[in-house]
Amino acid sequence: MLFCGIFIAGCTDEAGPTAPESGAEAAKEVSIGYVLWDSEIASTNVLKSVYEQAGYEVELIAVDAGPLYQALANGQVDISISSWMPATHASYWSTYGDDIDMVGQNLQGARIGLVVPTYVTIDSITEMNEVADQFGGTITGIEPGAGIMSATENAIEVYDLDYTILSSSSAAMTAQLSSAYADGEWIVVTGWTPHWSFVRFDLKYLDDPEGVYGGEEYIGSLARMGFEEDNPEAYAILERFSWEPEDMETVMLAVEDGAKPADAAQAWVDANQESVLYWING
Repeated sequence: MLFCGIFIAGCTDEAGPTAPESGAEAAKEVSIGYVLWDSEIASTNVLKSVYEQAGYEVELIAVDAGPLYQALANGQVDISISSWMPATHASYWSTYGDDIDMVGQNLQGARIGLVVPTYVTIDSITEMNEVADQFGGTITGIEPGAGIMSATENAIEVYDLDYTILSSSSAAMTAQLSSAYADGEWIVVTGWTPHWSFVRFDLKYLDDPEGVYGGEEYIGSLARMGFEEDNPEAYAILERFSWEPEDMETVMLAVEDGAKPADAAQAWVDANQESVLYWING
């Protein structure tokens, strides 16, 4: 039961998952860990559908970022496609990276930062203190263990902001954003792209002249050490898996519109068989 204790966001199995088997016994099984961001829910469910099409039994394990890296380093989960690099998850990689296989990049052009509706009349983090009352002195954040939350705490210090950061969840943050946007109210949130909110609403990043949030990022694919040797065909699928921000946003928007993540992912997989067959067969 140690494994369930590590995973803050919960386990998918009452008895708790066991460490991955090796060799032939594991040939058609794969466990995928992911963080509960809308983007990673979308991508992980797509990859699950791809593996299932290839004949694999797939276990999804939802976790916070720190425990995810710990579990990969300890060999307690096979793979993840939820690594935001080089800045957002830098601290986790610094701690656990020597014991994790960075397989490659699955999406380029990602970004994090402070996000506001375009009707907000400031354009830079440096202007935030001048309008703190209009924002209620609050930055609406997500899960406290997320890398973007650590970056925002750093931003408050670097820019000497008269703000507090409200920890919540990705879903709660977007609900607050949706409500404020509908009423034309000012709100500043910890945001990232790809994300469905940039399709649904007119949003902008506040300029970050000190570079606290880094520049353009990529989302990386990770595997536990030994997974390539234990399961080379599954590893090859992971190596080939990559897609565009617009693809991810399509799945995210379908989920936001009410589709179950698994159904939204399967619809994308069904509509993009050329890519899927390449991921599976090379």
